[in-house]
Amino acid sequence: MKNIILVACLLLASCTTPVDGPLSIKPHIQTDEWAVKWWMPRHQQKLIEKEQMASVDLLFLGDSITHAWENKGKEVWRQYYAKRQALNIGFSGDRTENVLWRLENGEVEGIDPKLVVLMIGTNNTGHRQDAPMDTALGIKRILETLEKKLPNSKVLLLAIFPRGASANDPLRKINDDINHIIKNYHDGDRVHYLDINHIFLDQNGNLSQAVMKDLLHPNAEQYEVWAQAMEPSINTLMASKH
Repeated sequence: MKNIILVACLLLASCTTPVDGPLSIKPHIQTDEWAVKWWMPRHQQKLIEKEQMASVDLLFLGDSITHAWENKGKEVWRQYYAKRQALNIGFSGDRTENVLWRLENGEVEGIDPKLVVLMIGTNNTGHRQDAPMDTALGIKRILETLEKKLPNSKVLLLAIFPRGASANDPLRKINDDINHIIKNYHDGDRVHYLDINHIFLDQNGNLSQAVMKDLLHPNAEQYEVWAQAMEPSINTLMASKH
C-alpha cells in the first residue's frame, strides 16, 4: 500500500512540475528530415570559413532568407558586404533554438564583429506555429547569447519579414505579433530594431508573388531592395565606436 501511495505521489509531482521553458529557447541541432544531410556539414564549413577570414566585421545571422544571400542575393552581397569583411551564417529552416545551438557551438568564437544583422523567427511560426511570446523569448535568448559571446558587437535586429498574401493571413499575424514584442528589445545602444517590412508590401498591406513568389522568401531582385533599405543603419552602426 505504501508503494502504491509513493508511486502516486511521484506521478503527481511529475505532472505538476513546471516545464523549463518553450522549445524556442533550448539550443538544438536541426533535425528536419530535408535538412539533416547538409545542416551539420554547413556548420562545419562555416567554422572553417570564419577561421580563414582575416577578420569578421559584419555578421549576418538567420534562416533561409539570410542564407539566400549566397545564391539569390550573391551579386548584391558582393556589391554591399564583401568589402566589409562580412560572414553569412544564415541556415535554411532554422528556428531560434537552432541558432542558439550554433552560437553555443563555435560559430562566433574568436571573432569580434562591429555589427550583427539578425532576423529569425518565421520558421518558429511556420513549422510549429509557436506562440508569439515563445518565439520572442527565443530571440531574446539569442540577443543575450550574443551579448555574452560578442560583447563589443552592436546588433541590427530586423523585424521578421511579412508572409502570406494579406494582413489577415494567420501566419502573417503571428509574425506581426512577434515583431510587436521584439521591437521593445531596442535599447538604442547595443540593440537597434529596424522594421523595413513596408518595402515589400503594397499600400493595402498585401504581399505580391512578384515580390515573394512563395509569399515567404524574397525574390532575387528584392535583395537589392533589402540592402538599400538597411544601408543607412548599417553605415551608421558600423561607423560607431566599437
